[in-house]
Amino acid sequence: MSDGTSDASRANPRKVREGVVVSDKMDSTLVVAVNERVSHARYGKTVQRTKKLYVHDEKNEAKVGDRVRVQETRPLSKLKRWRLTEIVERAR
Repeated sequence: MSDGTSDASRANPRKVREGVVVSDKMDSTLVVAVNERVSHARYGKTVQRTKKLYVHDEKNEAKVGDRVRVQETRPLSKLKRWRLTEIVERAR
């Protein structure tokens, strides 16, 4: 979209997820664990599924244990498809 519209007015808005930083050992990359609660297809019981996302952190500001908000973006490397938007809560 070259007319300068923002992400909010886009037809297919970018996904936003919230999770906990599991690893920050790589340079400008985080591994974030995102928990999602899903109802089991057959039994109906709520189960937790964890997915690890590789997140681009330009300034290396998030540390292990921080709760962060990430946003979907274009492919940045083989595995990185997300970027850090904000640190919601620092690790204690």
